[in-house]
Amino acid sequence: MASPKEEGFLTEEQREVMRIAAQNAEIVSPRSWSSLLAPEIKSKAVSGGKGSSVGGGGAKHVRRSHSGKALRAKKDGAGGKGTWGKLLDTETDSCLDRNDPNYESEEELYELVAATVSDPVDNYKKSVVTIIEEYFNTGDVQLAATDLRELGSDKYHHFFVKKLISMAMDRHDKEKEMASVLLSSLYADVTSPAQISQGFVMLLDSVDDLTVDIPDAVDVLALFVARAVVDDILPPAFLTRVKRSLNESSKAFQVIQIAEKSYLSAPHHAELVEQRWGGTVHITVEEVKKKITDLLREYIESGDTTEACRCIRELGVSFFHHEVVKRALILAMEIQTSEPSILMLLKEAAEECLISTSQMVKGFSRLADSLDDLSLDIPTAKSLFEVIVSKAISEGWLDPSFLKSKDVFEDCTDEEHMKLKRYKEEIVTTIHEYFLSGDESDLTQSLRDLAAPDYNPIFIKKLITLSMERKNREREMASVLLSTLSMGMFSRDDIVKGFIMLLESAEDTALDILDASNELALFLARAVIDDVLAPLNLEEISNKLPPNCSGSETVHMARSLISARYAGERLLRCWGGGTGLAVEDAKDKITKLLEEYESGGDVGEACRCIRDLGMPFFNHEVVKKALIMAMEKKSDRVLDFLQECFCEGLITTNQMTKGFSRVKDGLDDLALDIPNAQAKLQTYLDHAKKQGWLLMSF
Repeated sequence: MASPKEEGFLTEEQREVMRIAAQNAEIVSPRSWSSLLAPEIKSKAVSGGKGSSVGGGGAKHVRRSHSGKALRAKKDGAGGKGTWGKLLDTETDSCLDRNDPNYESEEELYELVAATVSDPVDNYKKSVVTIIEEYFNTGDVQLAATDLRELGSDKYHHFFVKKLISMAMDRHDKEKEMASVLLSSLYADVTSPAQISQGFVMLLDSVDDLTVDIPDAVDVLALFVARAVVDDILPPAFLTRVKRSLNESSKAFQVIQIAEKSYLSAPHHAELVEQRWGGTVHITVEEVKKKITDLLREYIESGDTTEACRCIRELGVSFFHHEVVKRALILAMEIQTSEPSILMLLKEAAEECLISTSQMVKGFSRLADSLDDLSLDIPTAKSLFEVIVSKAISEGWLDPSFLKSKDVFEDCTDEEHMKLKRYKEEIVTTIHEYFLSGDESDLTQSLRDLAAPDYNPIFIKKLITLSMERKNREREMASVLLSTLSMGMFSRDDIVKGFIMLLESAEDTALDILDASNELALFLARAVIDDVLAPLNLEEISNKLPPNCSGSETVHMARSLISARYAGERLLRCWGGGTGLAVEDAKDKITKLLEEYESGGDVGEACRCIRDLGMPFFNHEVVKKALIMAMEKKSDRVLDFLQECFCEGLITTNQMTKGFSRVKDGLDDLALDIPNAQAKLQTYLDHAKKQGWLLMSF
C-alpha cells in the first residue's frame, strides 16, 4: 500500500496548520483554503503526487475521470468538474454547488418565481365534485345543503346544478333519483329558480359533449328536464322559451321535444316520471301533505309546540311551508277548539324563522282564494278567517301587506257581493253534478235559472279550474261543454274574458295544480280548434295581459300547439275524449272496491282506487257504504280502511260527518234488514269521535 506521502495526502504538520487557520478565520470559503497553505506544502502537493513527471516541471498535470477519460483543467487554474476553482473567485456569476457539504442557502441570489393566479370558478367546481360524490355515497340531503352553503359562492350555484346532473347521468338510476331529490330540496332555499334554469341551459349547451361519453345522454337529459317540471323546480314555460333559441336540428332541441312529447304529454305523466328511476328516495307531494296533516293532528292532541316545529323542520321542504299554513288554518276552522293552539304554533314557527314571511303570506293567500269553496263545508269560514287574520296581524306574525293584496273582508252587506257569492256557490254545485252525470241540458237549464249572464266569464273560469284539479275525463267534458255553451248561451266576448281571468291568476293556480300552464295552453288551443275562439282572439287575450307574465307564455304555447302539424287531430284527442260518469256507475265502483278490500285486499290499493275516482266531493258515499257493509258483514275491518283514508287526508272531516249523517238518516230502513243497526252505528260513532273523524257539532 502506498504511503500517505506518496499518495499526495497531508502530513500531520500540515493538518495542524490547517486547523489553526480555520480557528482564526471568521468565514473561510473552501476555495480560499489553498492560500493558507505554506509554499512548501503547495509544492509538495503538486510535485509529490502519483503520476507526476520527474524532471518534467514544464509538463501539464492531467486528471482522469472514473471512466478513464482525460479532463483538462480550465484556464487560469479555475479547474473543471471536481476541482476547487480559482484561488480568488470574486465573479458574481459563479454558481453554487448545492451538493457541496458546506453549501449554505443564504449565499443564493433571490429569484422571482411567477405564481399561477387561482380561478374562483375552478376552485368552486372542484369543491362541488367532492360534495356530490359524498352525497351519492351517504344520501344525506341536509349535509349536502350545509356544505354548499359553507362554500360561500352562491353566485356559482348554476355550475353545481350542471355538475350534479352530468355526474348523475353517467351513473345508475339510484344516483339519478338522488340528484332530482337533491335539486328539489335545494330549490328556493339554497339555489334560486334562476340558477336552476341557468344550470339546465348550460346542460343543453353541452349535450353534444355529453353524448361522447353517455350514448343515451339526449334521452336521459330529457327525463331530467321533465322531472324538474313535474317537481315544480322548472316552470313549463321554460321549455317553450328555450326552444325558441335552439336550432331544430340540434341535440338540445331533441331533448326539449322528447321531454314535451314523450314524458310530459303522456296520461298520468307525473306519476310515470316520478317513478321512472324507482323513486326509492323520493317523497311525493301527496306524502308530504299526509305528513303535514299527521303532524298537525298530533300537535292538536299533544300541544307540544317544540315537537311540532321539529317535525316541520325535518320535513325539509321550506319551499312548501305555505301548505303547512293553509292546512293548519283549515284545521283551526274545522275544529274550533284547536284554534288557540294552532295560532300559537304558527306564531312560534314565524318567530323562529321556521316559516318565512313570504311563505306565511302565501299560505293565507291560498286559503283566502278558496274561501268560497270552503264555505260550502264550513259556513262560517269567512268570518272565522277574518278573526284569525286580525289576530295574526296584531300579534306581528302576519305581514299587514296581506290585507292590501287580498280584498278578503268586503262588506258582507253589499248586495252585489252577496249576489256574486251565491252565484259562485251555485255554479260549483252545478259543475260537480255535471262531472258526475254528464248531463249538458241539465247544466244549461241551471244556468238559465240563475239568470246572471254578466257572470258568464266567472263560470268559465270556475269550470276550467275545477276540471284541471281532476282527470282528463273532466277536462274533456269541460271543453265539450264550452263548445255547447258557445253556440247559444255564451258570447265570444264572455269566453275571452273568462280566459283572461284564468291567465291573470295562472301563477296562483300553479301553486295547487302543478301543470297549470300547460293545461291552460291546451284549453286555449282546444277552444280555437272547436271554434269557440277565433285565432285572432289569442292576440286580443295576450294584449290584455300584463307584460312578461306567465299568462303571456301560456298564450304563446297555445299558438305553437295550434300551428303544429296535424294540430286539429291531436288537440281533439288531447284528453282522450270520453263521456261523463253516471252517479250509479260511481256508486257501483265504490261498492266493488270496498268488497275487494273486505275480501283481503290491500288498504293502500283501496285508497288508490278512491283517489282514482276523482270525486272527493262524493266521498261521503264511500263512508256510508263502508259503514253499511261493516254492519252487514259484522266485521270492523272497514273501519281500518276509513282510518287510513282519514289519515291520508283522502276523506275530510266534513265528508266523514256527512257519511255518518246519511247512515243515521236511513237508520229506520236499515233496521228492517239489520236488527242491531242502531247499536252498531252508536259503536261506530263512539269510535269515530275518539279518532277525531267527525265535526265537534255532530
